[in-house]
Amino acid sequence: YYDEPTAPADDTAIVEAIAAICDEFESYGYQRVGAALRQAGMVVNHKIRRLMREHDSP
Repeated sequence: YYDEPTAPADDTAIVEAIAAICDEFESYGYQRVGAALRQAGMVVNHKIRRLMREHDSP
């Protein structure tokens, strides 16, 4: 009936992807980082803001 839900990526994979994006584009905020992660195929929501704050991303 329904498609199987995609398994959400764990926080370590998201943090590594955030670090890679922030290294390449230093002026990106959480909205642009979120858009870049979604474009790369990751399923993310507003929690990237918290992850960026906790891991000292810009």
